[in-house]
Amino acid sequence: MNPSNAVGREELSLAPHIDWSEALVENDRWLRTVIYARVGERQAVDEIFQEVSLAAIRQQAPLQDRGKVAPWLYRTAVIQSLLYRRKAGRRRQLGARYAAEVRPAEIDPRQVDPLGWLLAEERQQLVRKALVQLCRRDREILLLKYTEDWSYRQLAEHLGISESAVQARLHRARGRMRDLMRVSDDD
Repeated sequence: MNPSNAVGREELSLAPHIDWSEALVENDRWLRTVIYARVGERQAVDEIFQEVSLAAIRQQAPLQDRGKVAPWLYRTAVIQSLLYRRKAGRRRQLGARYAAEVRPAEIDPRQVDPLGWLLAEERQQLVRKALVQLCRRDREILLLKYTEDWSYRQLAEHLGISESAVQARLHRARGRMRDLMRVSDDD
């Protein structure tokens, strides 16, 4: 047995053990700030931070100096951010290539009619404006019904009311919504 290997093993066993879960909690806030600054997407921060955490847990050569934990985490966060941006760029290029290959023909029925598009956009604006003007209770039940696609039964279970009460509330909320949209449309 090589004596230098034995010394190296002893030094490794004497090295302070770094609790990575604790280190990640301690450095969480500023690492997330660094990641956000690098990618500029709030929804990507959790994904990238998770990759940093996995890298910390999986690392092959354990750190010997606790003072190097923060710089190591910083470097890992920067690398993971760059990898994320590279992957996102590839996805965008793939989407752009696909869009270029599947351009609609002049008589393609999938092609959007400009007038139809404009009217749909205007209708969406009216709906948004009316939703903001509704009371919280009406807005809540309409959004749960039409954005979450909940049934009357699901609404009744979640709101703690009967199905007939759900029907009545939805009917009144839709009526108020129509009235608000009519008033907005007249402006």
